[in-house]
Amino acid sequence: MKHSIFILMITMSITTFAQNAFTGKYPETKTVDQTDDFFGTKVSDPYRWLEHDTADDTKDWVKRENEVTNAYLAQIPFRSAIKERLTALWNYEKYSAPFKEGGYTYFFKNNGLQNQSVLYRQKDNEAAELFLDPNKFSADGTTSLTGLEFTKDGSLAAYTISEGGSDWNKLLITDAATKKILDDTLRDVKFSGIAWKQNEGFYYSSYDKPKEGSQLSGKTDHHKLFYHKLGTPQSEDKLIFGGEATPRRYIGAYVTEDQQYLVISAANSTYGNELYIQDLTKPGAAIVPLVTGFETVQNVVYSNNGKLYIATNKNAPNSRLVITDAATPTPEYWKDLIPETQFPLDVSTCGGKLFAQYIQDAVSEVIQYDLNGVKERIVHLPGPGTAGGFSGKREERETYFTFTSYVYPPTIFKYDIAGGNTTVYKKPAINYNPDAYESRQVFYHSKDGTKIPMIITFKKGMQQNSRNPLMLYGYGGFGISLTPSFSISNLVFIENGGIYAVPNLRGGGEYGDAWHNAGIKTKKQNVFDDFIAAAEYLIREKYTSKEYLAISGGSNGGLLIGACMTQRPDLYKVCFPAVGVMDMLRYHKFTAGAGWAYDYGTADDNKEMFEYLYKYSPVHAVKKGTCYPATLVTTADHDDRVVPAHSFKFAASLQAAQSCNKPVLISIETRAGHGAGKPTSMVISEQADKWAFLLWNMGLSYNTSK
Repeated sequence: MKHSIFILMITMSITTFAQNAFTGKYPETKTVDQTDDFFGTKVSDPYRWLEHDTADDTKDWVKRENEVTNAYLAQIPFRSAIKERLTALWNYEKYSAPFKEGGYTYFFKNNGLQNQSVLYRQKDNEAAELFLDPNKFSADGTTSLTGLEFTKDGSLAAYTISEGGSDWNKLLITDAATKKILDDTLRDVKFSGIAWKQNEGFYYSSYDKPKEGSQLSGKTDHHKLFYHKLGTPQSEDKLIFGGEATPRRYIGAYVTEDQQYLVISAANSTYGNELYIQDLTKPGAAIVPLVTGFETVQNVVYSNNGKLYIATNKNAPNSRLVITDAATPTPEYWKDLIPETQFPLDVSTCGGKLFAQYIQDAVSEVIQYDLNGVKERIVHLPGPGTAGGFSGKREERETYFTFTSYVYPPTIFKYDIAGGNTTVYKKPAINYNPDAYESRQVFYHSKDGTKIPMIITFKKGMQQNSRNPLMLYGYGGFGISLTPSFSISNLVFIENGGIYAVPNLRGGGEYGDAWHNAGIKTKKQNVFDDFIAAAEYLIREKYTSKEYLAISGGSNGGLLIGACMTQRPDLYKVCFPAVGVMDMLRYHKFTAGAGWAYDYGTADDNKEMFEYLYKYSPVHAVKKGTCYPATLVTTADHDDRVVPAHSFKFAASLQAAQSCNKPVLISIETRAGHGAGKPTSMVISEQADKWAFLLWNMGLSYNTSK
């Protein structure tokens, strides 16, 4: 994931404010007479028709909106210069950490600008050979590899591919020796892992095709776990769990490394899961529940000599690792192996060791333990940042991890498990001097007094003079932690005087369950307050001002931007809500949206929940006659995670309400989904458009003169 440096300077221009005003005409968007009743409150939904993603009038609207947006972006004189600089910086070799399968060492590599990374393999000191090239899946690079799993002996590989970014995948099997694809291609696989049972077959998950709506927007509610025996048609696959007998929204499965147990995780929301095991060494063995109900999160990390190692947040909001006999696997028999601490815990294994990975104030700490829970050492990391990896097979003597921060490009390290020595394995050859940049962690107080961490990254020599263009990025949901990571796209902004700031909002996982739960349902406003307080802090401390502040977020972060720009349109100059959840009254009626109810609640729950959602729902919070900031809404026509209708309705509402000449535009990418697997060429174009839109609407220019 080599070029000569040319200086690109951002300079103030007193004339561009007139140039960047929107003087065009928004496409005409029809309205319909649609009203819904929620607990006696009538709610109008004039753009309901845009929910029909495959309808001709929706397609026509998308085409007309894109034409207006493309025309606006085309007038920005430095748009191509930004794209050229992005392309130049992006063009370096990117590697994944290696992994071993069947006598080969496998790794992904991208030569620089390839749309998709390529899987290679190497035996001992022989030259590496190409194993699988996702760039050949489609001519335009929009078909991507989404999953890969080898049999224990490495002789077979199963992999899933996404066409056009859809969550509906195709699953293929290849003979690792010959690289030939077998006849066992499966279709309509969604939200699935691949769990091999020896070399006989594998477990996978999917839904029935939606009966209402298109496949991309129809509701998917009942997940099912199947077993596919090699050499048989998909129609004969055996249902293992789920369906009418045990309806669950999300079901996943994996087989322990010792091949003894099938582990089944079942959930109805994005938080909380049931856990089951089945002994695969005993034909006809029953599926045994370990945990039922959805109040806690747990998974089997390791199986060894009849013992199960289970990571859980049961009675431990920051998680702990417990051990139990497989014969007595339920919680009353669990014993702490790595107790809970004040920091959130994740556990991986390699070489018969346990690696406890903690998040401390949004940065990583990793501690190595033996299988008895005895602490062996703290793993040395290059500095404050994010470390990921530390996984592998039990017989391995070394493992790999990737380390990154906002100023440290992702670098792969080899770690000697016995001695604890760390050496650089792959360092990216980027034309970049990290000593010229700085990341600074600050803490500020939100509206209710809660202390929130934020990392601010900038070029050294930055003056806190209120005149710096600043991008404030946030997420704040689903227990997801925003930890430091390097971005080529952000570098293009920062190297020219921009500032990039990321607050760790409530709703995330940076401080465990308590932090997450402080930003859900009727506490969701805390997330927006945290973000607004971050903006106010940055302005107060003169990092920037309202005239140079942009905000950005995607998915749940898109909701964040939609809510904050409708609540405080005066606070920002530019807004980038991407693939956002914008209609909070209807989100649960599409694809897997109902599974987000733990974080959001639904308008059908009760009157209190409806009124709370209705108040902040971005589509419904837009007020006619308001001057909204310059806004570029982005979505994709194949997004079946957060359906594009959310963004369509929000953009249409903004355009109808806008009272000033600041542009409120939408860019709808075709042949793309929620973001994963997007081809490099598409990513570069999108990022160039974002930075061009930001600078143009701040009255700044982007020059390539020295």
